[in-house]
Amino acid sequence: MSVKITSVATQLPPYTRTTEEIIPFLNVWLNGQDERYQRKVIKLFENAGVDRRYSIMDAEAVFLKTSFEEKNDIYKRETIKLAEGALTKALDKAQLEPIDIDYIITVSCTGIMIPSVDAYLINKLNMKQDIVRLPVTEMGCVAGISGMIYANNFLKANPNKRAAVIAVESPTSTFQIEDYSMTNIVSAAIFGDGCACTILSSYENEEGPEIIDDAMYHFYNSEHMMGFELKNTGLQMVLDKEVPEKIAEHFPLIVHPFLERNGLNINDVDHLIFHPGGKKIVQTIEELFGALGKNIDHTKAVLKDYGNMSSATVLYVLERFMEQNPQKGDIGLMLSFGPGFTAQRLLLKW
Repeated sequence: MSVKITSVATQLPPYTRTTEEIIPFLNVWLNGQDERYQRKVIKLFENAGVDRRYSIMDAEAVFLKTSFEEKNDIYKRETIKLAEGALTKALDKAQLEPIDIDYIITVSCTGIMIPSVDAYLINKLNMKQDIVRLPVTEMGCVAGISGMIYANNFLKANPNKRAAVIAVESPTSTFQIEDYSMTNIVSAAIFGDGCACTILSSYENEEGPEIIDDAMYHFYNSEHMMGFELKNTGLQMVLDKEVPEKIAEHFPLIVHPFLERNGLNINDVDHLIFHPGGKKIVQTIEELFGALGKNIDHTKAVLKDYGNMSSATVLYVLERFMEQNPQKGDIGLMLSFGPGFTAQRLLLKW
């Protein structure tokens, strides 16, 4: 059974600031802290490789002492809007109606809402009453590809069906106003908010890159590397500085056996569709592939233009490749990393 990606669409939240525009807010927030520390924080923001970020709330609200409840209420209200926008755009690109979707998979880790966002979309867009729902809430940055893997497996078992995978995130909702740790600051410097939707199909006559294979790779004893701790003030980021080093260490086992089982090697891959986790991770991946004549220009550009939008980010990268209309027969490798620690992959063929 052939499963294809028929469309990808993105939706940005209403508020946006350049990094330069964020600095005055940082200066106010850092008031009273050691001057050397303040300079370090400003430099970290300026050197994070992110020129602009988008948010579901303006900078004033991010840096105000709003409660977890208040921020989560904004998260709930705004993520429903973002998800509806991204899904509607993806349906338009694929020339489909909401009633044409058989599976809806929504992924998000930066807020809490029950029922999940998919329930609201079903009602707002009058989707099928027997649509199959799968909300994915605890996989972090890797969940965009996770959702696509689940959709691929649904569709391989069911001909003439379609799935929508929607990744919607607001990392700015998790900013901890009382936390001056480097983890909180690094998180604020590299993350932004955003939403993306991709539609997959097992109809033989529909066009798009075919999913040739998918796989997950789990790092043993690495639960501490990435995630959130639930505090009274909200979701507090966990981000270990060893992440880029661990990725580099495991990279051969993540990439080469996956390609080999499909009769390929890295030289056969035309397009690297990688999640831009942050500047250091991007540099690590670039060092690993630069010598092979490969580039990750779209990955770097998405980080620069939007920051790391957690699970949605790799779909922003995929959208740029889809808009280029790669040649028939081109091979693409999608890859993202997330809590667990885990790496997840999709092999595509145009």
